[in-house]
Amino acid sequence: MADPEVATKAPESDATEKVVNPSASIIPEDTPAQSGASLGEHCVTDRPTPSGQGSSGEISQLGGVDVYISKPADYPHTPSKLLLFLTGATGLHSTNNQIQADKYAKEGFLVILPDMFSNDPLPGSATYSEEKDASVIEQIKMRAAETAKSFLIDMWLARQTPEKVLPIIHKVLEAAKDEFADAIANGGGIYCAGYCFGGRMTLLLAGEKPDTVAWGQQTTDEEAGVVKAGPFIKAGAIAHATLVTREDFEGTKAPIAFICVENDQLFADEIREHGEKHLMESNVECEFKTYSGVPHGFGIVGEYEDVKIKVAQAKAFDQMLAWLKSH
Repeated sequence: MADPEVATKAPESDATEKVVNPSASIIPEDTPAQSGASLGEHCVTDRPTPSGQGSSGEISQLGGVDVYISKPADYPHTPSKLLLFLTGATGLHSTNNQIQADKYAKEGFLVILPDMFSNDPLPGSATYSEEKDASVIEQIKMRAAETAKSFLIDMWLARQTPEKVLPIIHKVLEAAKDEFADAIANGGGIYCAGYCFGGRMTLLLAGEKPDTVAWGQQTTDEEAGVVKAGPFIKAGAIAHATLVTREDFEGTKAPIAFICVENDQLFADEIREHGEKHLMESNVECEFKTYSGVPHGFGIVGEYEDVKIKVAQAKAFDQMLAWLKSH
């Protein structure tokens, strides 16, 4: 069993991250992704789906946004709690993401997985069309295919800002308040589980922030004279977050748990340490657990040859589930 806090070297076959270097431009005047940040292979590519497993929910719409909804078998006869499930870059149509959502549904949560990348899917994913990036592809068609894909992913990532993504999430939440008012009332609010890219969005939803992107209901900080909004979730659980900044921790109010990966290039130790210190000093209930010998992205359903990673994956789910249920 993978023991949190105990350092061992991750298996190179599964743990080595391939991180795109956005500064290595291959087209003049391109735009680096979010000031040099990028994604590793486990953020943009699904692991093989475990044999015999498949999703059991359905694709629907809430607030005009495509969503995957997974319900407990006995809902609505038995009260449920609403869980917002925010994915990594592979998004709505990833079978692994859908199966992960189903796991929470089997534990009594009514799960909503929104298409955060509405009309702008990850290059190479199920609903992506090369026509969208035809001009870019034409410019780099003489380059190596892998370099081209990395560049397109980097440019895609630059477009996925909180200002773009959070309003999409809020459309879903506003619609859910009507559609699933019973589940929200039963849980006393909305819970959230975020993985990879969705981890940062979860952290932002857990905070009270300056209302710069129409985040919903506003409150006024009379001392500073600043209009703020949030938090929008009752509690959150995050696995192997990516792109998190020091500023993202500011204003956090909701209890939050972090499942971390040792030596994670996508969630640096200095950011994690700053976040933990800031939350504790702000008297925000939090939990940080670090797993060794596992790759970034290990928390999402996917097949691994290394039994230790499989055990860690199950343990991480149990820890996130326990956190959400206890709040």
